Amino acid sequence: MSREIPAADERYEVLAQQQLGVEELEDLAYELREKLLRLCGTYEGAVHIGGDLSVSDILTVLFQYGLRVDPSDIANPTRDRFVLSKGHAAVCMYIAMSQRGFFDYDDIVATYGQLDSAYGMHPCKVQLPGVECSTGSLGHGLPLAVGMALAARGRGESHRVFCLLGDGETGEGSVWEAVMAARSNALGNLVAFVDRNRQLMTSFAEERVVFEPYADKWRAFDWNVIDADGHDMTELVGAVDALPAPDQRRPTVVICETVKGKGVDFMERNLAWHAGSLGSEDLERALAALAAARATSTSREKEAV
Repeated sequence: MSREIPAADERYEVLAQQQLGVEELEDLAYELREKLLRLCGTYEGAVHIGGDLSVSDILTVLFQYGLRVDPSDIANPTRDRFVLSKGHAAVCMYIAMSQRGFFDYDDIVATYGQLDSAYGMHPCKVQLPGVECSTGSLGHGLPLAVGMALAARGRGESHRVFCLLGDGETGEGSVWEAVMAARSNALGNLVAFVDRNRQLMTSFAEERVVFEPYADKWRAFDWNVIDADGHDMTELVGAVDALPAPDQRRPTVVICETVKGKGVDFMERNLAWHAGSLGSEDLERALAALAAARATSTSREKEAV
């Protein structure tokens, strides 16, 4: 039985997306990466910095543009839901959420990874309001998102459920069971983003698991497939804008080609930086590399205009 939503209560009106421009999003993504590096330079343990940097643009676009959410009303039933299936990228998600206004960045830095901290190495919904579900075991996030999308369908709700996966975790059988279940239940309100950085923890993807032809695998399950450069804000915004209406029958996957360690030259495509920590010298070196990459990107954009 569908639950009726009281239209007279403005709390139940459909939330709007933020309307930020590409340049604003690029600035926020740069800020996110800088904050990631600074946290990595102050935290005594290892941070999954390589994969955090590869999803920085994606999470920026989702939290600053794609998701219809209100940080001041996190229980609003019309909000879009987000599931970080790639749970080890939690710190990147925390910072993206802090930029949107869910909580303060300084709070993340002060307690990240400590006992009883709300900001654990993997997200915990019990500890941190605003996180939709606890994740960390790879292959679990998409099945959870399927359940959320199916529940929304049953209640007659029109919000979307977004899920971010790493390409390595799509070697899990549970992912493909969820992919089949999503299409079988006509969950057009489900959107998966894949961080296709082509690296696993200790090897490059195709060396251990043959993923290609990758997009064709999703098409074989009759998903709507959108390909995007995961570091091109224009393409990522275009992918969000191109999403079919949530009342359609086919779920959508946005396959984002990315670079692990993006923005820091000595980390890019370097297996040693799946996770690590930065001393003071490495931090300054990383921040300088990030600033140089940003300057180069900005100059190229100006030349293209």
